[in-house]
Amino acid sequence: MLVLCLGGARSGKSTFALERAIDHERRTGEAITFVATSPRIAGDHDLESRIAAHQAERPATWATVEEPLDLVGALERCGHAFTVVDCLTLWVSNLMWRGDRDDEVTDLAAAAARTAAERTATTFVISNEVGLGVHPTTDEGRRYRDLLGRVNQIWVAAADRSLFLVAGRALPLHDPVSLL
Repeated sequence: MLVLCLGGARSGKSTFALERAIDHERRTGEAITFVATSPRIAGDHDLESRIAAHQAERPATWATVEEPLDLVGALERCGHAFTVVDCLTLWVSNLMWRGDRDDEVTDLAAAAARTAAERTATTFVISNEVGLGVHPTTDEGRRYRDLLGRVNQIWVAAADRSLFLVAGRALPLHDPVSLL
């Protein structure tokens, strides 16, 4: 089962996914794998502190795959483990900084979403919804907002369930045609 958790900053997306993983581990005793897409940047002490804080939130029994670019490969390395991917937001920015064109990013997103959807284990994927905020003032900011919106749509289409989180509460997202 593929579950996409969308929301704004500090909306409860990661907490929700981590709680589901902890509950799964308690009930089944099965392995959990956490895929972190944040790159490590030498000399960025603030980022290292944030990474350390996030690592402290997760049980020591969990495996961690740090992969800022190759999400398909990271998902394949997870095997049959319940997996949490945090997050598409950083992954898209990493691809942009690498110089990938928009069509390359959406192709990679489609391949990764297919890989996640085809897994036999449950996969929770986290992404920010950045299209609800202030209109970006730069071309690069607008490109990022638009590209992440397209990537999120690709993942929603592939997901078995999609949730929008606000203030720690989850709202199910539905195909608009199904509401007619």
